[in-house]
Amino acid sequence: MNRLGSETSPYLLQHADNPVEWWPWGEAAMEEARRRDVPLLISVGYSACHWCHVMAHESFEDADTARLMNAHFVNVKVDREERPDVDAVYMNATQAMTQQGGWPMTVFATPEGHPFFCGTYFPRPHFQRLLVGVHNAWRGDRESVLEQGSKVVEALNQGSALPAGPQPTAETLEVALGNLRSSFDAERGGFGGAPKFPPSMVLEFLLRSGETEMSGRTLEAMARGGMYDQLGGGFARYSVDAGWVVPHFEKMLYDNALLLRVYTHWWKASGQPLARRVALETAEWLLRELRTPEGGFASALDADSEGEEGRFYVWTPDELREVLGDDDGAWAAELFEVTGTFEHGTSVLQLLSDPEDDERYERVRAALLAARERRVRPGRDDKVVAAWTGLAIAALAETGAVFERPDLVEAAGVAASLLADVHLVEGRLLRTSRDGRAGANAGVLEDYADVAEGLLALYGVTGETRWFRLAATLLDAVLDRFADGAGGFYDTADDSERLFQRPRDPTDNATPSGQYAAAGALLSFGALTGSARHREAALAALRPVSVLAPGHARFAGWGLAVARAALSGPVEVAVVGPPDDPRTRALHREALLATAPGLVVALGPGTPAETGEPALLEGRGPVGGAPAAYVCRNFACRMPVTSPEALRAELAGGSPG
Repeated sequence: MNRLGSETSPYLLQHADNPVEWWPWGEAAMEEARRRDVPLLISVGYSACHWCHVMAHESFEDADTARLMNAHFVNVKVDREERPDVDAVYMNATQAMTQQGGWPMTVFATPEGHPFFCGTYFPRPHFQRLLVGVHNAWRGDRESVLEQGSKVVEALNQGSALPAGPQPTAETLEVALGNLRSSFDAERGGFGGAPKFPPSMVLEFLLRSGETEMSGRTLEAMARGGMYDQLGGGFARYSVDAGWVVPHFEKMLYDNALLLRVYTHWWKASGQPLARRVALETAEWLLRELRTPEGGFASALDADSEGEEGRFYVWTPDELREVLGDDDGAWAAELFEVTGTFEHGTSVLQLLSDPEDDERYERVRAALLAARERRVRPGRDDKVVAAWTGLAIAALAETGAVFERPDLVEAAGVAASLLADVHLVEGRLLRTSRDGRAGANAGVLEDYADVAEGLLALYGVTGETRWFRLAATLLDAVLDRFADGAGGFYDTADDSERLFQRPRDPTDNATPSGQYAAAGALLSFGALTGSARHREAALAALRPVSVLAPGHARFAGWGLAVARAALSGPVEVAVVGPPDDPRTRALHREALLATAPGLVVALGPGTPAETGEPALLEGRGPVGGAPAAYVCRNFACRMPVTSPEALRAELAGGSPG
């Protein structure tokens, strides 16, 4: 066993028995490289990554390849999910050198960590030749190698300034909508061609903008295709093809948390039965398959089982008949489009139209799901990542409230308690935990921002002020420790480990950028408290949106969604009354069903306000002894109302004042 045996990351532990003498990331590995006078070979991946597994089997488990690696390099294995900062700086270098990126990421660097040659997956013969070539260059042309590393670092640092435009306007958002229309696939939904990733943040912007064609077409196509698990719920990472048919089978917490919230918002906007079904199935999948014994959520399910990608999920017509019998098997094969999508005649299940016989469909689906449960399951990465758990908390709290599922709200609360009790240490947030024990890595901007977002959503649903106060603590840390002095934010705190570059990225990737996630949480907090400091910080953080909107709106979806709410100010609803009074609960539910962009809801018993409650509740009490709701913008409120019908009319009206 190499030096990874004592690590807690499931990904690093997958490599603990490799013949490669792996080191975990850290100063000790760099010191060893200096002592031996050899380069670093940095390999970055994550546990659910299919091609990471392929390269591991081909090269890192191969004795001959390991001998070359051990003889000529200090080999460092990095879990990108534990160290997103390390991943970010080396991905910047990889993309700059190769014009592409991905995982596994393979980086050759000086003992100081300066990259001089980068790539992704290499087949074993190519990788072995590369190892020899880099070693020869290090020994025979050291000066050129060091110069290359210095030039890469200098170029990356010179290009690290955030794009700075004006604060987004209504015109900015219209330009962004035009840019999205130019790449929209009207036939199949989504944007661009293959592969297609779920555009969760863009869909939030479209829904907040009242756009129905692009959002509805994409949401329906994703839900009916093979990327969605028609038996168990939950979405795969992306679709290999342009039609959402062939998934890349790994399932990530962050995708499903973001999509759960989007489908709930789609239902609120449209009442589509498909939106409700997919939202609830995805929520139930999260609880069934990703929930940990401590109440957190595991980060991912692997793509592979039995050494084959997707084996757990695919079917043949014969397998359907074996489980269901001839009649139901033939019916299911037609219903789910089981026609031999993959090699060996297997198919992923699709549901391109709703079945006419609901009772038969539920019986068939239950039987197939039960049969699938007897297969060898994909591996699970059971570490809890703070940021992604924050996304899940927000989604489960909102979905539970909207669909009157208290079990989902309760699950969100338990996950929030885990973060508060395990991840939060002396006001600082730690990135990961496993088995109820926190890891050593500091939280990054997305951790603070996404957890704050989740806690504010949970407060709005439950009225529990502890979540509001904890969000305040996290957002204070964002403003104090992550600000770049120019209105934006770094992705790491001011006392985090110093890498060759302090990362900051204003573009969305698989999750909202830390910059826009912070802007959204700060805007919501400002709406609940009237804090000009938080609102102004949110607006300043949105300035890159104006630069990205004309040509790259797909990579600023969450920034655009936050900007949509910021333009007029989020709608603020204060619901006051005894929490156990059915009239209070009816007003509260009506508020949570509203579709106003950036809506915030404060819930409390009314004046006098409890210590630590949002200022939105101050001075607002029941009316004539009856629970009341106040609809406001920028703390300017309409007259209070006491019935759900009146509140619905107020929320559908114009600007309060």
